[in-house]
Amino acid sequence: MAYAVVHFFPNGTKEQYENTIDVVHPDHGTLPPGQIYHAAGASEGGWTVVAVHKTKADWKQFRDGTLMPKLQAGIPGGFTSAPEEQAFEVHHLNIQS
Repeated sequence: MAYAVVHFFPNGTKEQYENTIDVVHPDHGTLPPGQIYHAAGASEGGWTVVAVHKTKADWKQFRDGTLMPKLQAGIPGGFTSAPEEQAFEVHHLNIQS
């Protein structure tokens, strides 16, 4: 079952996002293994990132193997604090281009 994660970075900016995504998604134009959707943008009070993974296990692998180690090591010009997180198993997913 697909698994969605919503990260809100209080006071986050577009520049911080771009610096962070350059490190955690280094292959521009492609998503990490197991991730099927990624959206990000400015929101009230900060920056929000939405990602959908094929499974919760795929999310955990990305989180534990890539995202958290890189955030904890520090990303020059990236987000300076951990995000507020909400996550859920996806009941319905419809993506149209």
